[in-house]
Amino acid sequence: MEESLAELAQLAHTAQIDVLGQIHQKVEHIDSATLIGKGKIQELLDLVDEREADAVIFDEELSPRQQREIEERLEERFAEQWPEKSVQALDRTTLILDIFARHAHTREGALQVELAQLQYRLPRLTRAWTHLARQAGGTAGGGGTGGVGLRGPGETQLEVDRRAINRRIDHLKQELENVRTHRALHRQQRQKAGVPVVALVGYTNAGKSTLLNTLSGADVLTADMLFATLDPTIRRVELPNGRHVLFSDTVGFIQKLPTTLIAAFRATLEEIGEADLILHVVDITQPNVMNQVQAVKDTLAELDATGKPVITALNKIDRLNNPVEIQKQIQEFPNSIAISALTGQGTDDLLARVERILLAGMVPIDVLIPYSRGDLVALAHEKGIVEHEEHGSQGTRVKGRVPPQIAASFQT
Repeated sequence: MEESLAELAQLAHTAQIDVLGQIHQKVEHIDSATLIGKGKIQELLDLVDEREADAVIFDEELSPRQQREIEERLEERFAEQWPEKSVQALDRTTLILDIFARHAHTREGALQVELAQLQYRLPRLTRAWTHLARQAGGTAGGGGTGGVGLRGPGETQLEVDRRAINRRIDHLKQELENVRTHRALHRQQRQKAGVPVVALVGYTNAGKSTLLNTLSGADVLTADMLFATLDPTIRRVELPNGRHVLFSDTVGFIQKLPTTLIAAFRATLEEIGEADLILHVVDITQPNVMNQVQAVKDTLAELDATGKPVITALNKIDRLNNPVEIQKQIQEFPNSIAISALTGQGTDDLLARVERILLAGMVPIDVLIPYSRGDLVALAHEKGIVEHEEHGSQGTRVKGRVPPQIAASFQT
């Protein structure tokens, strides 16, 4: 519980919200109206009064009813005291959605975040959300909803808003389906080219972007905050044997990641399921490291991205006071290697491990290639490992290994 609340405070900090205090309650049964009990609600109101807070953030997701009930209690208590402001009742999901909205810089990211926001807000529409549909699409920078202010006979503004937002959701889904199709075409082109793909996954702020920068010499944004980068990044990395692979980095995971976000980001996260190898980056300095690892595994399972070979990179060993500690940790994680993405320590061994696993997944070939197909000989050298090459009267005998994506080109 303490770790979860500490993470909630870090999320608030990332959203530029100052945390003025916190309370918790152990309950046997969830209150369907207000989540927590009446006495705890009163304690919460007193704390808001004492600290003059602008919002209350719950670590659990509030149902539409619970959010309305809590905000009504807040309004009853502070309407006269603070007539010019209202105290909001937020939850962990709202906070994460806000952070995503701040950090999505590409059109695709903006579309994904707006869809998740609207899907979350739709069942929570009240009279206070009047004309919300006029603003729908602001995150993505456009998109008309048409006829928002026109009501039919007996139709309330709330119904108009709900109908308009549903239209906007349908539009966003179609836009993202186009993105999904476009991304799938790019994946097919990469597969035909036979370039292996390594997917970087990990808990948010585990150091994935820092590692990508170190391995590729890229300049992906890195910051000591949750969800510093959301937009997918693909960089070319050279392995020890000279072959090139693509490293794909996408949004970090977190415990209680909103299901609306997973659904909205599915087009992006599909890159993980199509990868040849998953590189799981773990912040080994975290006291709740096992919980974070399990959260990543659960999300991968939800994405149907299990069954791939996995390397676990135990990151940030430069922060350990006693380097011997890492030896115990390595034994707990299968196929793991200790690294520091910041200093580069262990990254050479990591690339060697990546190379070895990708090589094991390649298809052995022993073929006689006619001289008229010199392009296949070049392809074997460029995308595969040529162990033996011999020139004869009928062509070139090539023995080695090639990626499974191009193995069919060498079938006789």
